[in-house]
Amino acid sequence: MHDTAHSSRIGTLAGFMAVLLWALLALFTTGAKGIPPFQLVAMTFALAFILSMALIIARGGVARLGVLRQPVPVWLLGVGGLFGYHFFYFLALGNAPPADASLIAYLWPLLIVLFSALLPSERLRWFHVVGALCGFAGAGLLVTDGGQLAFDNRYALGYLAAAACALIWSSYSVLNRSFKQVPTDVVGGFCGAVAVLGALCHLAFEQTVMPTPEKWLAIAALGLGPVGAAFFLWDYGTKHGHIQLLGVSSYAAPLLSTIVLVVFGLAPATPVLALACILIVLGAVIASADMLRRRRS
Repeated sequence: MHDTAHSSRIGTLAGFMAVLLWALLALFTTGAKGIPPFQLVAMTFALAFILSMALIIARGGVARLGVLRQPVPVWLLGVGGLFGYHFFYFLALGNAPPADASLIAYLWPLLIVLFSALLPSERLRWFHVVGALCGFAGAGLLVTDGGQLAFDNRYALGYLAAAACALIWSSYSVLNRSFKQVPTDVVGGFCGAVAVLGALCHLAFEQTVMPTPEKWLAIAALGLGPVGAAFFLWDYGTKHGHIQLLGVSSYAAPLLSTIVLVVFGLAPATPVLALACILIVLGAVIASADMLRRRRS
């Protein structure tokens, strides 16, 4: 029992660290502005793949690459989750207003909390749902900057793509728990497959843009952090951590991302940001009620 609790704490911490890295996504993506989306996916995931393979070999030799031999369902879930999310996210942004599409896509943390009820070892409680709804309200304020959304039937394709985006990532995160025995190293293989698929989409839909030295730095930062280490941490977190709390805490990503942009002078500090902060933090506190109660007892 003690080992299980310790593993859960480590897994939850790993998931939190992934969220912190995703908070840097907007900053680094801004630095890579002008690079077509699928080209950026191909380049950053290729870097994550190369680095992860090098680390695997350094730790266990070439023989350690045998960890990539996993059943087909493992590969379908991993590659489908990572590439499917990005594909539908770009499709949504290209076919609907960014605020509308982003808010729909940000349903994924709430869906993680709700879908967790389907897991055999998890219990969904009212405070998990309330906490997730508070977080979603805070994310909604950030995405819309406190304004109104104007959903329009003309953007139905974009809305459906954003909904698919939320459904894919939440399903991946919850179903990943069924593969606890699969080593996290295999995520490196997923990154390689996503890089290939991203390159194919780039060649089919985009014109190649040669990055400047400054953009190369942003691409490298993305491949190391938000598009690299974050997915390994999230894999471990969703397999072993407190899944409901990880879902709710994911709403901290857009909040922290906005705060980072403010710190670097790329976005203004507003009352809306303060209110969103209150809602997201409150949501996380409510959702962690069972953990806090256990710690007191």
